[in-house]
Amino acid sequence: MASKLLRAVVLGPPGSGKGTVCERIARSFGLQHLSSGQFLRESLRGGGEVGVLAKQYLERGLLVPDHVITRMMMTELEKRREQHWLLDGFPRTLGQAKALDGICELDLVISLNIPFETLKDRLSARWVHPASGRVYNMDFNPPHVQGVDDLTGEPLVQREDDKPEAVAARLRKYKDAAKPVIELYKSRGILHSFSGTETNKIWPYVYTLLSSKIPPVLSDEEN
Repeated sequence: MASKLLRAVVLGPPGSGKGTVCERIARSFGLQHLSSGQFLRESLRGGGEVGVLAKQYLERGLLVPDHVITRMMMTELEKRREQHWLLDGFPRTLGQAKALDGICELDLVISLNIPFETLKDRLSARWVHPASGRVYNMDFNPPHVQGVDDLTGEPLVQREDDKPEAVAARLRKYKDAAKPVIELYKSRGILHSFSGTETNKIWPYVYTLLSSKIPPVLSDEEN
């Protein structure tokens, strides 16, 4: 079982705790946590082809299109053919899911189902450190000093799309794009959905599922 490379994806709307779940899985099972958001930030800093393309869209206040994100992720995955990995933030659309099909076969897709009101509250309380992507929640994961990043001392910002008036539209948009992706993986029998309002309560079930696929390197209690 240990010799087969595990290919997994975590799907979830903004504010679902996806990043936290991915970090715990990566730590517990020795998987590479591949975050599309992190790769995009690195591309923007590095100034490569994808970074230059992405910057052109972001500077005009537009979302980075599917094909740019897909190209970036395909490049990163090609470098990791010999590693267990876990995708976070990709695929978000059916087009991205089909591109992923072209280079690998997924073993496992975890979908986090969190009630709308919980997502709305979490996102509205969310502040970020733009350079690193570190996320703080003023209710349950606040910075040591209000408004300031713990590691760098730089100011935190609230993203425009985390502001209460933008959250509902953002969640609807995610749901519309994610629905066919979820249906695709459900039809293949590799989708596992977890519902709840607290990551700590969902986590033991996620841990048990992963343990049936790959031996853990940390026990559940060590997380």
